[in-house]
Amino acid sequence: RADMAAPAAKGTSRTAQNDVASIKKKGPGALATAYLVIYNVVMTAGWLVIAIGLVRAYLSKGSYHGLYYSIERPLKFFQTGALLEILHCAVGIVPSSVVLTGFQVMSRVFLTWAVTHSVREVQNEDSVLLFVVAWTVTEIIRYSFYTFSLLNHLPYLIKWARYTLFIVLYPMGVTGELLTIYAALPYVQKTGLYSVTLPNKYNFSFDYYTFLILVMVSYIPRKYRLLLLLLLLLLLLSKIRVLRSEQISDTQINHRMLIHFWGILWIMVCFMFVLEMQTLCSIVTIQL
Repeated sequence: RADMAAPAAKGTSRTAQNDVASIKKKGPGALATAYLVIYNVVMTAGWLVIAIGLVRAYLSKGSYHGLYYSIERPLKFFQTGALLEILHCAVGIVPSSVVLTGFQVMSRVFLTWAVTHSVREVQNEDSVLLFVVAWTVTEIIRYSFYTFSLLNHLPYLIKWARYTLFIVLYPMGVTGELLTIYAALPYVQKTGLYSVTLPNKYNFSFDYYTFLILVMVSYIPRKYRLLLLLLLLLLLLSKIRVLRSEQISDTQINHRMLIHFWGILWIMVCFMFVLEMQTLCSIVTIQL
C-alpha cells in the first residue's frame, strides 16, 4: 500500500521525498554510486570555481560589466560536462527521462556555444551575467543535493534551497537567456551566421535567425505560441512583398517565395514537434 500511495501524492511537497526515495529505491550499484558521487562532487566544485571567479573579478574591477570573460573557460567546460547526465539516464544509472534531461541540458549547451560563444558581441551584455549567476547558484545547489542524497545524508538547508530558491533563480535565468538571444539577433541577421542559402549541392536552406526567434518562442507558454507563429507568417509575407518589388522575373519570384515559405514552414513544424514532445515528457515525469 505504501508503494501505491506514493504515486498518488501531488505537488512540490512530494518532490524532495521522491528524489531521495528514487535514489534509495532504484539506486545504482556500488560502483555506479561511487562514480555518481565523484561526478557530482566534481561538478559542484566546478560551479564553485565559477562562483568564486565571478566574485574575485567583481572585487578587482569594481564593476559587473565584462565579468563573463573571467569565467568563460570553466563555464564552457562544466556546462558541456553536463552532457554526461544524458548518458547517465540512457544507461540507467539515474532514473530520469532521457528525453527530458536531453532537452534541459542541450538548451543550456546551445546557449553557451551556439549563442554566447558564437556571437562574441553579446558577451558584454548584462543579460549574460544574469543567466550565468542564475545557473551558477542553481547548479551548486543541485549537484550538492545529488551528492548528499547519494550518501544518504541530505542537510535540510540544501533541501530547502533546492525547492525554494528556484522561485527567484528560474525567472532570473530565463530572463537572461531570452535577452541574450534577442541581443544576438541583429548580429546573426547581419552576418548570416550558421545560415545555409540556396543554391547549393544539397538543395537545402536554413535560416539561423529564424531558428533563434523560434527558440525564443519556445520559452513562452503554449497559449501564446500560436500568436507568435502567426507573426512569423506575417514576416514571411513581408519578405514576399519585398521580392515582388524587385525587378526580377515571375519565375524567379515564385522560386524565391517557395524557398522562403518551405524553409520557414519546415523550421516551424520541427520546432512545434519538439515543443509538444518536451511538454509531454514534462507531464509524464510529473505523473510518475
